[in-house]
Amino acid sequence: MNIKDKIKSLGLNSIGEVIPKPNTKKPFRIKGMGHRRNEEALIYFIPSHTRPSPYQKGITLSEFESAYSQLKISGKLTRQWFNLNLPICAKEGSCNFTTVGGIFELLKLAKYYGKGCYTSLS
Repeated sequence: MNIKDKIKSLGLNSIGEVIPKPNTKKPFRIKGMGHRRNEEALIYFIPSHTRPSPYQKGITLSEFESAYSQLKISGKLTRQWFNLNLPICAKEGSCNFTTVGGIFELLKLAKYYGKGCYTSLS
């Protein structure tokens, strides 16, 4: 199964699951599959500290695919690489980087190494 299929499966079968994130007080959760920037995307909820309903964000399957390729090639995924190579995703919020890393953790592809870095488990 390729990374896009793994993300789709997670988005369809793990609705409500908490996304592992470093240093968060409230959980970020998988909403499901949807669309962002005219592409299929994994949508997730961001807790709000000021309103009762959470915000929503999404990361496209092609963004996951690019990040996974980097993880496989270099053995790590860094915020620096993410910001440089996925600028639109990065500009939408810094939480997108830790969401990608957290989704890779759920899929047992990576682990959080430290500030701004996830390392490959394979």
